[in-house]
Amino acid sequence: MQEKAIDLQGRAYSHLAFIWTLLAGTFTMSISQSSLSTAYPTLMKYFNVPASTVQWLTTGFMLVMVVMMPVSPWLLNNIRFPVLFVSVLALFDVGTFIIYLATSFPLMMLGRVMEAMAVGIMFPSYQTVMLRITPEAQRGGVMGFAGLVMGSALAVGPIISGIVLRYTTWQGLFVVFMVIITIVFLVALKTIKDVMPQHKAKLDYWSVLSSVGFIGILYVVNQIGKTAVNWTAMGALLFISLLAVAYFVYRQFHVDAPLLDLRVLKTVNFDLAVLLTGASYIALIVVTIVFPLYYQEVLGISPFASGMALVPGAVVLSLLNPVTGKLADKIGFKATMLTGMSMIVLGWLWLTLVGGQQSLLAMILTATLIEGGNAFVMMPAVTLGANSLPDQLISHGTAVITTVRQILGSTGVAVATLILATVTASHLKTAGHVAANLAGYHAVFATFLAVAVVGWIFAAMLRDGRKSKAAA
Repeated sequence: MQEKAIDLQGRAYSHLAFIWTLLAGTFTMSISQSSLSTAYPTLMKYFNVPASTVQWLTTGFMLVMVVMMPVSPWLLNNIRFPVLFVSVLALFDVGTFIIYLATSFPLMMLGRVMEAMAVGIMFPSYQTVMLRITPEAQRGGVMGFAGLVMGSALAVGPIISGIVLRYTTWQGLFVVFMVIITIVFLVALKTIKDVMPQHKAKLDYWSVLSSVGFIGILYVVNQIGKTAVNWTAMGALLFISLLAVAYFVYRQFHVDAPLLDLRVLKTVNFDLAVLLTGASYIALIVVTIVFPLYYQEVLGISPFASGMALVPGAVVLSLLNPVTGKLADKIGFKATMLTGMSMIVLGWLWLTLVGGQQSLLAMILTATLIEGGNAFVMMPAVTLGANSLPDQLISHGTAVITTVRQILGSTGVAVATLILATVTASHLKTAGHVAANLAGYHAVFATFLAVAVVGWIFAAMLRDGRKSKAAA
């Protein structure tokens, strides 16, 4: 990675300091997203709210984040990147401060929404900027390095949360985030430079308004498997949301300056990259949600121990990311992603074929295999998608990938939850509790084996064609 680079004004800056600052801010935001569930029991007692209410700290966060992602290309094109970056950090910092001061759950939710807005802008933007400032031949390695930093948040998040909650109150967790983000903010004033060319355009408010349909779809998806849901109202909401998203898509092809340029979807390799990053993310998020449930319900270990059991897989995911990035640059993206999808398929295949109750060690090793496979697919797919597009469409491409990945991941969790609940309930009529639970988990494993096989087929259809670019 080069030490010195040139910004748009022709001034030299430290490439390494730029990237480290960028990743430090994104890494901290990622930890804040992944570590909060550990504090749920404490927050339920503090605010005197049920689990269904406190869950909105994650669900609401995800919904707001998804609707901000399509706006990120417009922001990158119309606001100088140093201004945008420090503004996003400030928004996150203020939201975190509101949470720290919160005396009621609605006030905490307000702070959480502000955090989600910042994360929704930051996640596609940091990938776009890193891809834009890196030569195409080095993108795999650089994005692999980014994957190491971001993937380690999965391992670090629960550990930091557990340590802080053990020695202080839940507010202490947000003090940690505030301190780090404030330091990054101050460092960014010196290290973050103007590297993104501007393509100014008016904000299409109708596109922004219709993109709220994504929230409606995700909200309905998250009701799957829950009890006492008014499915007549949910059906109406889903119908209206689908109409809104259809209008959003139509509008992107019929306005001069689309909010999210969907011409990127005309490139087959990009479409396959989107589907592959979705398939690998589904596997990753289902492992992080379903495996701890298996550890607790089938193996009978504590919630803390089940969270710690995820750490080996997250560590392997982090360590493999830079290796797979460089591998993609050397042997090609198709071979790299086929390797990753094969690992994911083998993980689900083992769980599906072996059956019966697995030991904790076997489950940890399987989770590690699946998460390791994710390292061969996730960031290489993002990089391949960017390489398939002209530079001016990269910001739109990363926003599409990030948004679709989030929607598919949420759908995967909802489907897993529904299958688990339905199959377990049906077997409880004829079998004991443990046997019924095992049947439910086996059905989940078989379902995501099928998803992984489809992902493997997508990988086999890829073209490495780095020279093949979409028309501008």
